[in-house]
Amino acid sequence: MSDALDLATEPSTSPPRLAVSLATYNEADNLVPLVRAIRKYAPHASILIIDDNSPDGTGRVADQLCQQLPDIHVLHRTGKLGLGTAILEAMRFAIRGHYDQLLNLDADFSHPPRFIPDLLAGMDRHDVMIGSRYVPGGGVESSLFNTKRKLMSWAINTYARVLLGLSSRDNSGSYRCYRVSKLAEMDLDQVKSRGYSFMEEILYWCRLVGCTIGETPIIFEDRRAGKSKINTLEVLRALDVILRLGLTRPFRRRPSKARPPAVRA
Repeated sequence: MSDALDLATEPSTSPPRLAVSLATYNEADNLVPLVRAIRKYAPHASILIIDDNSPDGTGRVADQLCQQLPDIHVLHRTGKLGLGTAILEAMRFAIRGHYDQLLNLDADFSHPPRFIPDLLAGMDRHDVMIGSRYVPGGGVESSLFNTKRKLMSWAINTYARVLLGLSSRDNSGSYRCYRVSKLAEMDLDQVKSRGYSFMEEILYWCRLVGCTIGETPIIFEDRRAGKSKINTLEVLRALDVILRLGLTRPFRRRPSKARPPAVRA
């Protein structure tokens, strides 16, 4: 009897339920090797591919992966609706599916999957882990990251720290892991960003619900195929969204947790 009791009280060694999200637009050449690499470093993960009707057939490649591999999910959208809306879809997917963690990375190999274990390890201590280019050990090895891109990145990160009260250094990168139970505390319908400003805005909402935010170094690398989709207009929009959030920040309060309905006798 005591042996059975010991087994019953023994803590579970199974890893947290993890969903990995990939927002894709014209990533047909990258998708298959990327999914394989993710499964190498996180074999227990469910993978959600959100494709915005890519003209190069990325959606068809995603459907083939869904048929060939277990626990691959595909969401087809009608057009290019923005990175922010794709990650919001992934967050809702993770909440509905009762996952413990949601990890997002770009679908072009600029976020090397070899850093996934470091991000997941940090979730023991934090509610959000950022794969950071701007902490010791992090960096950029990309021919596309020229002086203009560096200035844009500096401007967005400086804005985010000053106006949104963030202490994290890399607030514009999307290589992150979130605790799903904290995402469930947010009203995701309040998120206004649809493009790259989503990265800063969601950290603002994470901070508002009391998330602890950590960073682990990553090396940002060149995409393996296709073309970069960020442009100056996206950066200007991001600066505008951050400014508006910063101006309203003193008046925001942490949302109260929803209470269960009362039970009548």
